[in-house]
Amino acid sequence: MNSRIERLRAELDRIEVDSFLVSNPVNVRYLTGFESSNAFVLVKREDVVLMTDGRYAEVARAVEGVDPQIVDRDFLPGVATRVGEVAHGPVGFESDHVTVARHAELVSAGVELVPMSAVPLTLRAVKELGELDAIRRAAQIVDGVLVRLAEESVVGRTEADVAWWIVQAIHDEGADDISFDPIVGSGPNAALPHHHPGDRPLRRGDLIKLDFGARVDGYCSDMTRTVVLGPASERQREVYEVVRRAQEAGLAALRAGVSGAAIDRACREVIGQAGLGDAFSHPSGHGIGLEIHEAPRVRVGSNGRISQGTPVTVEPGVYLPGFGGVRIEDLAVVRPGGHDVLTTATKELLEL
Repeated sequence: MNSRIERLRAELDRIEVDSFLVSNPVNVRYLTGFESSNAFVLVKREDVVLMTDGRYAEVARAVEGVDPQIVDRDFLPGVATRVGEVAHGPVGFESDHVTVARHAELVSAGVELVPMSAVPLTLRAVKELGELDAIRRAAQIVDGVLVRLAEESVVGRTEADVAWWIVQAIHDEGADDISFDPIVGSGPNAALPHHHPGDRPLRRGDLIKLDFGARVDGYCSDMTRTVVLGPASERQREVYEVVRRAQEAGLAALRAGVSGAAIDRACREVIGQAGLGDAFSHPSGHGIGLEIHEAPRVRVGSNGRISQGTPVTVEPGVYLPGFGGVRIEDLAVVRPGGHDVLTTATKELLEL
C-alpha cells in the first residue's frame, strides 16, 4: 500500500495542493486496504490520516502506516473539523464523489478545497501483479460458468431465472461475489444493451445476450457472449459475424501506447462498413478492477494512452429493435506488443 500512497503524493505538486482528501470507499480501500462504508483518508506529505467511526475502530487501528482517528458523533462535521485541524494549505478532494453537504461541512471548517476528479482512479488503471492475478481468476470463473450454461436446458425458462442460475453458478465456481447483476436479454430484449432480466421465457430461435462477471478478492471480471436457441437464421449469422469481426479488429488494435479512441474506431469501422453503424450505441470498452467500470475509457474522444498492465474490455455490439442484438466482449490485459486475453470462452456462435 505504501507505493500507492507515494504515487498519490507524487501528484500533489502537479495539482498544486498540500494534501489530498480521499472519500470514495473504493479508493480508500485501494490506498490503505481499509474497507468501510464510512471513512475518509487525508494523504499529507508527511503522514496519512484515516478517519472513521467507532464501528470500525479496531480495524482502523490495525492498518499499517496511517494515523487512525475515530470520529464517533456527528461524523461529517467531525471529519470536517479534523481535516481543518490537521490540513495546512490547499486540500485536493474527489469532486466527482464529495456531496454538496460534505463540501459545505468542509468549507465551514475553514478547509481550502481544490476540486480534482479521477486522480485516485487514474492511479488505479495500471494494475500490480497481485491485482492482475485476482482479475485473471475472476475471468476463469466466468469462462467456466458459460461452459456449464451451454449444457443447461434453458428453453422455456425466464430471463430472470437464467440470471439467478448464473449468480449461483458464479458462487459455485469459487467467486466471492458477482461483479454486477447479470444481463440476460432474449429475443427482442437482446436489442436493449443493458436489459434487466424479466419474466420473458426463452424461446426457440431467440438470440440470447449474456453479460456477467465475477469478483475475486475485490477485483472484477466482465464477459459477454451471444448465443442462439436452436439453429441460427441466416440474418442472425450475418449480424453475429459483423460483431465478431469488429471485436477482433478492436483486439488487434489493443496494445500499450494506443488510445482508447483508436480501439473504439477500429470496432466502429467494421460495423459501419456493414451498414450497421447507427445500431452500435455505446462505447467499445472500459477499464476494470475494484469497480466494473474504471479508467481508461474505450470510446470516442478517449485520447489518453493505455499503459502496459492495464486490463480493459473490448465489447462492440449491434442492436436492432424487433430483431435482437449481438454483443461480444472479452477482458484483456495490455502488453507492450499486444495483449493477453483473459476470457477465453469460445466466440463461435453457439446454438443451444
